[in-house]
Amino acid sequence: MSKMSGKVVAITGAASGIGLACAKACIEEGAQVALVDRDVPALEKACADLGPNALPIITDLMDKQSVAQMLPNILDKLGRLDAFHANAGAYVGGDVLEADADVWDQMLNLNINAAFRSVHAVLPHLAKQGSGDVILTSSVAGMIPVVWEPIYTASKHAVQAFTHTIRRQMSKHGVRVGAIQPGPVVTALLDDWPKAKMDQALAEGSLMQPDEVATCVVFMLTRSPNVTIRDLVLLPNAVDL
Repeated sequence: MSKMSGKVVAITGAASGIGLACAKACIEEGAQVALVDRDVPALEKACADLGPNALPIITDLMDKQSVAQMLPNILDKLGRLDAFHANAGAYVGGDVLEADADVWDQMLNLNINAAFRSVHAVLPHLAKQGSGDVILTSSVAGMIPVVWEPIYTASKHAVQAFTHTIRRQMSKHGVRVGAIQPGPVVTALLDDWPKAKMDQALAEGSLMQPDEVATCVVFMLTRSPNVTIRDLVLLPNAVDL
């Protein structure tokens, strides 16, 4: 039997990048996956590519009414929820003196407010059933301040604080909460990296692929019920932190 047979997993930001890779990995292990995203064309294509165990849940995480409908839509389409992966996020790096604070606001709203609200939307359901997993996509920047990305680093420190406080609150309800903390991953979030920086990183082998993160997410979700992976940090071999 596959490791996740009979399980239902919901993943935000699932139409691309790490979220899409995680959806694929969970389906390969036997799960049904609710792909949560607001990009309708990308979401429909992803579900078509992944097959019948991938179901689209159109949700705008920046719209609280849309988030309020997320769990009812998941339960309507799949009948249950066993794990929720709050993965959607944005990235901004660069020199603080040259930054646009309005861009910061957009990223902070998605990485913090929307992530926390989406988790909050599913916690009562998981607590009531007395079991479940919540994983938040954090970053190595949530543990080690990265000079090139001060605001992104701050957002992921907030994710870490949220993860570990609710982990302790939810453990008595049988709900595990943990954070996946990858180093740099080749996704659209790095589109604003200077080309020279990206080329150098690729040449040095200091970037990971989304499927490498997905393998670790599946590992977290398939541990014994008595074991919580509190933090899972993964780095490319060329990154020395």
